[in-house]
Amino acid sequence: MRSVRFRKSILVTSTVLCAGIALSACGESGKASESDKSQGEVTVTTAQGRLDVPRKPSKVAALDNTSFATLKAFGVKPVAVPKALLPQEGYEDWKNDASIKDVGTHREPKFEALNASGPDLIIGGYRFTDHHDKLSKIGKTIDIAPSDEAKDGYVASLRTQTEQLGKIFGEEAKAKEIVAALDKAQKSATDATRGESVFLAVASAGKIDNGASRIGRLAEPLNLKNVLAAEGEESTSVHDNSGLAPETIAKLNPDWMIMLDRDAAVGPESGEAIAAKKVVDGMEAWEKTTFRTKDQVVYLSSDFYLTEGIQAYTDSFTTVATAFNAAG
Repeated sequence: MRSVRFRKSILVTSTVLCAGIALSACGESGKASESDKSQGEVTVTTAQGRLDVPRKPSKVAALDNTSFATLKAFGVKPVAVPKALLPQEGYEDWKNDASIKDVGTHREPKFEALNASGPDLIIGGYRFTDHHDKLSKIGKTIDIAPSDEAKDGYVASLRTQTEQLGKIFGEEAKAKEIVAALDKAQKSATDATRGESVFLAVASAGKIDNGASRIGRLAEPLNLKNVLAAEGEESTSVHDNSGLAPETIAKLNPDWMIMLDRDAAVGPESGEAIAAKKVVDGMEAWEKTTFRTKDQVVYLSSDFYLTEGIQAYTDSFTTVATAFNAAG
């Protein structure tokens, strides 16, 4: 499967980016400050290679949404986050804290706000991958985000990301607990699935499309047969309408459906949000399908589209295991 791609935003020029930034910050951001050195450094493996970063940095800008839940578990309060990418629940403290700068989104980043937060470390990558060079001019930036291109795939790279974050923040024991929870949930889901066919779906704007390019990661380690692969799809297909006909899915007649409800996380790009379950239940073409008649539809957490980190996959594997075990 290809790596997630997101539309590139118009990047500010280096002149604008460096405005208000001390010359040493713009030209020598790769060097650790005196405060960093007093805390010591650790070496982590990033998408750009091995890099020394401050241990237990005091001012962290967290841009990679897949890291948010782990940082919270570690008790880390960031100095800057893309607040529009925060889930609706569980992050009210970050959203409402004026001391935490809002750096916009990957489509319209607010580099000036990020610079004003004075980060010792910027956790970039994932949605912010295209901005790595610009971010590195503001402060030391790491990309340890999970990736489809990682060895053994996306889910395995969630473990690596968690271990790396544990190393940086001195939370190795907590990181080990988080990884163990994922391993347990994945094994439960693997044991509960026995070769059933499945349609991996995404609901958006009242329509249901092929979501294999995004949630195929969840099904990869399980004993499931995907009836509609992601071949030929861009990973951004969760934003698009490919024209997939409901009758096509009815003809394939999968045993199960696993559903990502994009609108539940971010709302529709236009019009009124329609709950995925309402769309599924109202699809006449699916009236006689196995997944409808046996009520074998697994709805992922409503914030999955905005989380996608190790905790999200742990919860999703648990949900899958529970549903399949209940069905016998």
